[in-house]
Amino acid sequence: MSIEDLGGTDAATGEPATDMTLWDVRLTVDRIEGRSVCGMRPGDWCEVTDSSKLRLPDGGHFCIYALQAALPLIPAKQRDLPAGDWLERDSEIACPDPEERLIMRLERTRRVELRSDDLT
Repeated sequence: MSIEDLGGTDAATGEPATDMTLWDVRLTVDRIEGRSVCGMRPGDWCEVTDSSKLRLPDGGHFCIYALQAALPLIPAKQRDLPAGDWLERDSEIACPDPEERLIMRLERTRRVELRSDDLT
């Protein structure tokens, strides 16, 4: 099935219409209950936009070990989930470093319309 089969073309641009809706998400350090060894502080963040683009604030950093704890959950959080799904209700993720006890929050920020042909 092609994108044209799903939605035709955009009347304004003549381009094929979007066929996929995802959420951009932001991962924010909520709190650190131990000692911070990675240099992050509450409020530090990174975002995944347009399906797969990782964005950091200018001059910012995000610990790759904390990020890897969230990576398996990001594709699910980018999609609409059933109301009873646990990921609809829960947004906290723990960094795997037991000394640090860094807790992050994964939240949806904006809905984006995408063309799957542009992503695969």
